[in-house]
Amino acid sequence: MTRPIIVFDLDGTLIDTAPDLLDSLNHSLAASEIAAVDEAGFRRFVGHGGRVMIERAHAAHQRSLDVAEHDRLLKLFLDHYTINIPGKSRPYPGVVEAIARFEKAGYLLAICTNKYEANSLALIEALGLSRHFAAIAGQDTFAFRKPDPRHLIETIKLAGGDPHCALMVGDSQTDIDTAKAVGIPVVAVDFGYTDRHVSEFEPSAVISHFDALTLGLAQKLIAAAG
Repeated sequence: MTRPIIVFDLDGTLIDTAPDLLDSLNHSLAASEIAAVDEAGFRRFVGHGGRVMIERAHAAHQRSLDVAEHDRLLKLFLDHYTINIPGKSRPYPGVVEAIARFEKAGYLLAICTNKYEANSLALIEALGLSRHFAAIAGQDTFAFRKPDPRHLIETIKLAGGDPHCALMVGDSQTDIDTAKAVGIPVVAVDFGYTDRHVSEFEPSAVISHFDALTLGLAQKLIAAAG
């Protein structure tokens, strides 16, 4: 019998990594003598990885970046982030309970993220959650990344799951578009890292707490897609 699978995005979905991403962004910006970004302004820059965050922060100050300088600042960002894992990052409320709920019901669990694979593995391991996931695929695990739907499909296969019995959970348009491209239902959390409300991207469902990610909801969405 095919086991159903839930595939989660990581940053802004399972784990609140914003404090550490912000610290690392500001560490790199200091090298360009750009003022630190505060927490309130962080959402304008987050959601597409360190390179894009650095680019957006510079653009906000009408500063351009050549490739070499961009690469240097990204290295500063990644080095700072990597050595401080897990830092202040923590699972969102209800995540641990949701994992237990779906494991008990026989679901496979996986992570499909545009975070680098090594950092993703290190973070999940440091938080004591790695044993729960059949696969953790980052932006460099395959030769493609979200929103390329192959990233999601191959993550499901890597975990031993079936795309026809799958559910995606994410926090961004990227996650929603990726799942919709292959007909996989997608639940969007509305507390993640996006500057527009996720309902604008028309996911299958929106939740505000992981307590709302119930077995009944997952079963309903997977059945409807099938």
